[in-house]
Amino acid sequence: MAAIGLIEVFLAVACFVLVRLLYSSRNGFPTSWPVVGMMPALFVNIHNIHDWATGVLGRTNCTYFFQGFWFTGTSVFATVDPANVHHIMSANFVNFPKGPEFRKMFGILGGGIFNADGESWKSQRKAAQRLVSHVKFHRFLARVTRDKVGNGLMKVLNDLAESGNEVDLQDVFQRLTFDLTFKLVTGFDPGSLSIDFPEVLFSKALDNAEEAIFYRHVFPAWSWRLQRVLGIGMEEKLRIAQKNLDQTIAKCIKMKREQLRKPSLDMKEGEDGSDLLTSYMHECEKSDEKCPDKYLRDTILNLMIAGRDTTGSALTWFFYNLSENPSVEAKIREEIGSLIPSAGKIDLRVFEEKALLDRMVYLHSALCDSLRLYPPVPYQHKRPTKPDILPSGHRVDASTKILFEVYSMGRMKSIWGDDASEFRPERWISEKGTIKHEPSYKFLSFNAGPRTCLGKEVAFTQMKTIVAAILTGYDVRVVAGQKVVPSNSIILHMRNGLKVKINRRT
Repeated sequence: MAAIGLIEVFLAVACFVLVRLLYSSRNGFPTSWPVVGMMPALFVNIHNIHDWATGVLGRTNCTYFFQGFWFTGTSVFATVDPANVHHIMSANFVNFPKGPEFRKMFGILGGGIFNADGESWKSQRKAAQRLVSHVKFHRFLARVTRDKVGNGLMKVLNDLAESGNEVDLQDVFQRLTFDLTFKLVTGFDPGSLSIDFPEVLFSKALDNAEEAIFYRHVFPAWSWRLQRVLGIGMEEKLRIAQKNLDQTIAKCIKMKREQLRKPSLDMKEGEDGSDLLTSYMHECEKSDEKCPDKYLRDTILNLMIAGRDTTGSALTWFFYNLSENPSVEAKIREEIGSLIPSAGKIDLRVFEEKALLDRMVYLHSALCDSLRLYPPVPYQHKRPTKPDILPSGHRVDASTKILFEVYSMGRMKSIWGDDASEFRPERWISEKGTIKHEPSYKFLSFNAGPRTCLGKEVAFTQMKTIVAAILTGYDVRVVAGQKVVPSNSIILHMRNGLKVKINRRT
């Protein structure tokens, strides 16, 4: 027995030494080994990948070449150099399309705007920009946001305040933004935000799809194909998720076609505004074209991911930052109180006035700094079609996979100063008391260049309304002792959620 015990100890020590040797770094950098490259270091740090990458990039002047498995296409050139970002996203935009590899990774999005390049992307962006900026959509946005916050979110928070139960705030915000986005995109309310917290397959399927896509970024393409053939692992999870998403979207399209045959709808639409699916269908009718279900399916799914996940993630991290910085929360409440003297019992219709929301300078600044530290989309990648030399002096060609670590970019002292890791809204306020503009190639949370997010203003409108309504009526207290870390996903969710207690303010 003693001999067996010694063998177990020896094997444990040997395994530990092996892992440390594989992971060992030189001057703080991952060691590149034959065949496996730097993958051992990645696997050891996969649970903390964003902060690990931040540390590496901080020691390498914002650029680093990561060597993956040999001959598998997993090597990447990581950069957060603002000059490189500007060159790739704006100055030489045409040479850095999404490309076929991106479309394979995000195949579930079909031919939608996020996957599209060239003329297809131009026409889709033009159409989306026209519809999102239309007065009918903004009228609809104001009404839907007011109704869902007042009749959905407030009821749930009141119930939680009365019961004294803890709740996962991330789940609350994901349900809220899911309902909002689904209603804005399709015109239908899935009703996921209610006191009984029902399970919604569509929302769960989105979560599973995003997790699977994240692992496509880590593992070589041949491993995805093998999993698909065998029907196992993340690829099987992705297949089931896509099936559920497609079924729900197909049902929505069918219901909308039937609904639009009713003449009474046009009158209601004129009064209350219009959802995007209705607007897309009307656009097709005006051009004497029939909207294929595949086109509508891809459009709906792309818009759903753009609205639901990003805003929900941003709100969750924002309230976490407020819990860590009570002085910021107090200043936001003071600003709201100065703009709305009746604070304490707000009529949500006041937030339909854009001029009022625009005057919430400190709240806007706090949201920006939270987005800087916790960008909803923590990374993105590009690949050039032709050889190019980046402003940093690095040569890239069609075989170079370029990765922007947006999470790391917001924490670089060389970009944001010595207090880069601190949540400090004042950095966004000018001496005149107005919002200080930061170039998009430095603040990449809403993308940059021609692909800058079309829903930026919509997101700020929703977030300001939601934050102001919550802070006016409630105290949100984060439960002590929980571990708050980012999850491994293409969206920066919290791995374990955010447990909070809700109290009514007196």
